[in-house]
Amino acid sequence: MSQAGNAAVGGNEMLVGAIAALPWKQRLEFLVETMREMSAQTDPAEMVRAYGARARRLFSFERIVSVSRRGLERPWYRITRSSTWTEQPDPWRNRERLPLLRDGLLSELLWGDEPVVINELNVSESDPAREYFSGMRSLVAIPHYDGGVGLNMVVTMRSEPNAINVERVPEDFWLSNLFGRATNTLVLSRQLREANEAMDREMRTVADIQQSLLPIALPELPTLSMAAFYQTSKNAGGDYYDFFRLGDGRLGVLMADVSGHGTPAAVLMAILHAIAHLAPGGQRDPAAFLAFLNEQLVERYTIQSGTFVTAFYGVYDGASRELTYSCAGHPPPLVVRCAGGVSVLDEAQGLPLGIQAPSEYARATRRLQPGDTVVMYTDGITEARGPGGRMYGDARLGAAVASCPLKAGPIGSAEGQLRTILEDVQSFTAGVPASDDRTILVARVR
Repeated sequence: MSQAGNAAVGGNEMLVGAIAALPWKQRLEFLVETMREMSAQTDPAEMVRAYGARARRLFSFERIVSVSRRGLERPWYRITRSSTWTEQPDPWRNRERLPLLRDGLLSELLWGDEPVVINELNVSESDPAREYFSGMRSLVAIPHYDGGVGLNMVVTMRSEPNAINVERVPEDFWLSNLFGRATNTLVLSRQLREANEAMDREMRTVADIQQSLLPIALPELPTLSMAAFYQTSKNAGGDYYDFFRLGDGRLGVLMADVSGHGTPAAVLMAILHAIAHLAPGGQRDPAAFLAFLNEQLVERYTIQSGTFVTAFYGVYDGASRELTYSCAGHPPPLVVRCAGGVSVLDEAQGLPLGIQAPSEYARATRRLQPGDTVVMYTDGITEARGPGGRMYGDARLGAAVASCPLKAGPIGSAEGQLRTILEDVQSFTAGVPASDDRTILVARVR
């Protein structure tokens, strides 16, 4: 909204004349200094004040009034700026402080939507804006167009009659409107910046809420130690991991990845968290648990949006060291054997959650040995990109995982193995920002 905050521009008729009397180098120096100062402004009201102050170095204004009809019906208008005011409120932030008037000469000029020159000014005693014309005998009214309509107008006045040089009015009109568009751009830029700051604050709040849904601490079992890494590509994301203590030394481990990024993914992640903790049959059977999550998502949340969730859920038995698991379109975890070699937990694959219901999910069991490590991750790890655009990929992750026992030792920790993987990912990406959420869970069998 350009408003009539471009009051200083109305003096272009006088300003151009003053500049024209200077040698060309001085004229150029003045204009360069002016443009530098204007380009450094971030606040539209400050830019208008700075422009007016610079113009007053060359001449003395007699009277300037700015008016606006934005958001009003004819014949109403607001006076947004006046050189007779001792205090100049910001017309974009203090709209309620601006005089609201109707009828009279200013209304006629503003709603006329055309430039007007009056060299013999006579204002009616009943004009509601008469005080703004007091002592003035000539004026030029320049509308500022927005969307093809003169929503704002700058009126400059002189105390002498016939003081307006009509030969310069076309150039004055042109320059004044260019400055008006610059002011409008600065206003929009400020509004956009403020909207982004507000959105960022909201996103940080969403991220804080999302973080509160993740486990506060990692579980510890006599035969299992764990380490975790969680990073969103934005303030909030769709990756999710959780644990369920099932009694008898058993632990449920869930990892999921909501399609998409940002707030929509975070909202569905929160929904998934609520559903997972309210499963009526509990979380003891991985296949039944994923089937329940899928049914709830399809029935209530994902069928219209096209969103889906990949998930892996495993139940670890601390006594037998067996992991019973089921997978819904999620990257299968890797198992690093203490004796050497890497295998994949891919014997129980099914469709991602939220695509169709009912959907059957298989289950499989893998017996683990002391020193074995299970690495669960989301595709933000394997799809991480380096400076050249190449993806990290499954093969490199497999190589990093296979090297973990060599670096951490046969009795290394889950934390040490996680650190080895992350260092390799960071070395590969070399500072390229994450385009997807990244999560890793490392579980090492004692």
